Amino acid sequence: MTSSYDALLVVSFGGPEGMDDVIPFLENVLRGRNVPRERLLQVAKHYELFGGLSPINEQNRQLIAALKKELATKGPGLPIYFGNRNWHPLLPDTLKQMRDDGIQNALAFVTSAYSSYSSCRQYLENIAAARAVVGEDAPRVEKIRAFYNHPLFVDANVENIRAAFQKIPAERRANAPLVFTAHSIPNSMAKNCDYEAQLGETSRLVADALGVERWRLVFQSRSGSPAQPWLGSDILDYLRELHAAGVTDVVVAPIGFVSDHMEIIYDLDTEARALCDELGLNMVRAATAGTHPLFIEMIRELIMERIDPERPRRFLGSIGARNDICDPDCCAFV
Repeated sequence: MTSSYDALLVVSFGGPEGMDDVIPFLENVLRGRNVPRERLLQVAKHYELFGGLSPINEQNRQLIAALKKELATKGPGLPIYFGNRNWHPLLPDTLKQMRDDGIQNALAFVTSAYSSYSSCRQYLENIAAARAVVGEDAPRVEKIRAFYNHPLFVDANVENIRAAFQKIPAERRANAPLVFTAHSIPNSMAKNCDYEAQLGETSRLVADALGVERWRLVFQSRSGSPAQPWLGSDILDYLRELHAAGVTDVVVAPIGFVSDHMEIIYDLDTEARALCDELGLNMVRAATAGTHPLFIEMIRELIMERIDPERPRRFLGSIGARNDICDPDCCAFV
């Protein structure tokens, strides 16, 4: 590790920005996975509903713009670069640009708060592969720790969820349950990481801060074979369960995501909302952390703690702050 950094690299999943991008993007996402072509084409239809445009790249550009202002005002004065796993700007191209700009040691902020193969280790592999493409003079890149229990991440979500509850009529608000959602992953992946435990901890911290007692963590966006066990319960099944129990209003908070992308605007805003409309269940979806000022402040704080090893590492709950450098076998996907 070094405490001398000359750039910040924002690393994300990537998303198509037009219909011509959709199939090549999905082929990048699914490369090396045993996913039938029929499933790829099924997911492509989700993108067709929105003209092939995923909001994730634009949301990341907005995050970078907000972060530039934060760093310009409070420091450190690091240039910010943007690279994706699956679509332009792709990580190898970004690292080449960084090398050409003379960058030698960069910090990477990955747009995922949690630890799993897909949300952490795979990004480390992506960065390593991109550095190999660039060659021996590629900049060094160190990933910022997982931040699921950082006070400012919790507070940003608390404010967004509180605003969602305000959209429910006052006389019905106290009876509305809070449903946290996150992207499901295969059980074989989940057993080798802290993803589910971390999501449960974040949900508990947020619910406690809100004073909400009736809450549950469920999962969404399953994409694997029906024969393969994935984390559940599924959001649609749970919404049906709530309706059967007489619930009239529900707040859905996608706590597993830090910004909107297709899994939110289709799986929640389109599919889950259509189900709620059919059931007569009033669903209010809370915003993601996105560019909330507290979330932007948190990113700066995470940068500062890496620059200054003596700086206290803030966290809530009993689990503690995640290590800066992952163990060699961390979050293996067997």
